[in-house]
Amino acid sequence: MSHAIVLSRDSNQALGIGQFAIDFLAKGNPSQAVLERTSLFHTDSVLCGLSALALATNAPTLLREEALSYPSADPEASAFVFGSNQQVMPEKAVVANSAAVREWDSNGTNFGYNPALGHTAGEFGHNDFYPVVIAACQQKGLDGATALRAMVALDEIRGRLAEVFSLKTYKLDHVVHGAIGSAAVYGALLGATAEQIEMAIGMFVAHYIPWRAIRAGKQLSDSKGASAAISTEAAILCMRRVLRGFIGPRDIFRNPEAIWRFFEPTTSGAERWKESGDSPFDLHLSLKGDDFSVMGMHFKLGLYEHQSAGALQGLISLLKDNPALLTEGAIERIVIKAYEPAFGIIGNPMKRDPRTRQSADHSMVYIVSSLLRKAQENPDAITHAASENDIWKALMLMPLDFHADAIFNPATRALMEKFEFEHGGPDYDAKYPDGIPTSITIQSGGQQFDSGLVMYPAGHARNTTADLRGILNHKFGLMGEIAFPDDADVAALIEGLENIESISSFDMPGYYDLPIASRPGYE
Repeated sequence: MSHAIVLSRDSNQALGIGQFAIDFLAKGNPSQAVLERTSLFHTDSVLCGLSALALATNAPTLLREEALSYPSADPEASAFVFGSNQQVMPEKAVVANSAAVREWDSNGTNFGYNPALGHTAGEFGHNDFYPVVIAACQQKGLDGATALRAMVALDEIRGRLAEVFSLKTYKLDHVVHGAIGSAAVYGALLGATAEQIEMAIGMFVAHYIPWRAIRAGKQLSDSKGASAAISTEAAILCMRRVLRGFIGPRDIFRNPEAIWRFFEPTTSGAERWKESGDSPFDLHLSLKGDDFSVMGMHFKLGLYEHQSAGALQGLISLLKDNPALLTEGAIERIVIKAYEPAFGIIGNPMKRDPRTRQSADHSMVYIVSSLLRKAQENPDAITHAASENDIWKALMLMPLDFHADAIFNPATRALMEKFEFEHGGPDYDAKYPDGIPTSITIQSGGQQFDSGLVMYPAGHARNTTADLRGILNHKFGLMGEIAFPDDADVAALIEGLENIESISSFDMPGYYDLPIASRPGYE
């Protein structure tokens, strides 16, 4: 990786991350392509969050109301929740806004895969943490160009950590990496020293590590969607406490009883618990150019668990080539094969009968059946499509596809009974996380229609065939129609979000003060 700093495993990496965040804000120079991609991810996340609030989803609404009950009189200790000009405590703005952007599970995803460096830990992560940057910029009177660069830095830290340490392997939640990046960049924006950022990271790791119990169980809860928000709230509190003088743990990555060396010991036997010892990995962080973690992150082209994207792409391709499959009674059996962890996470037998939205959007059979139901209801979307891009747009899964009425739709449930979900075995597993190796086979009239192996579906960073921007524009429009009032100029509001670089420091306090529709009754 060119233009990178290397935090070696025998160094104090928490201190190094703090220094990187400070240096990046001072002299980091990401390319225009990096800035543009980050801006798209940010716009995507905000529209997801605003639409979740418009439909009065539980956790975002509750946490927004909670934030508004924590007013702040000090402009330098104040931030703003979506759709409000009331000053609130920054950590409360962060927890509310981050919960909103994550609620639909429809914004960006990383897979922790960097084969050029041999960093292929394959940890998940999502672009849920941009509200941290906006809150800090609102506190310090910083402009949109600074905010966008800070978002690049935050994604760089959490994305590179995801490449070198797999939290899910040890049943720890993936939001840990994002919380560490949040503490670092928030601190740097507020003028913290590298040593202060080091201690804030140490505090978070020592006190607030979340487990994947958040995502386990037959029917998932609000904790799944709010995990990033709650952990980031803790990270911001850690940074604020250190700035007031709290002394937190130092050199946490080499601490023998912190998660890194506890789960991946770098000394053996009786030596394990000694203070001496390296962390389990080297960490590479880019300062300029094109080679940033965000360039390998993936867009979700609708509301679905990212592990299902290969199956959706395979289905769309089969329907485009074989529209007769949509005739009544044509489909007899459907078999999906995929890799671990997709098979274990969204193929879990408990997900065969989802009864909450949080479970439905983590059910492979429900997600694919919903798209197929929409195709059967609108066959012209297939027969009149000029390309698969048009089908993605016409069948895009939106929040109403995960409403209670949709979850128990008899047509969807009937299709779910036709599905079999199988583990593809070592051949599939070996191809992840380079791609999303998935295949789908449909049996109809004594024939089998096979998608073949799908590796890079539309939205994947290595997909080269889809009209990504065109599909995203369609998604933004649909989310905007939910998020904004009926009389709003949706296109202009979306354009304002996308033009973050032009936001002045004077206008930053009102950047998230957007009109939000009131469409209660979704939950």
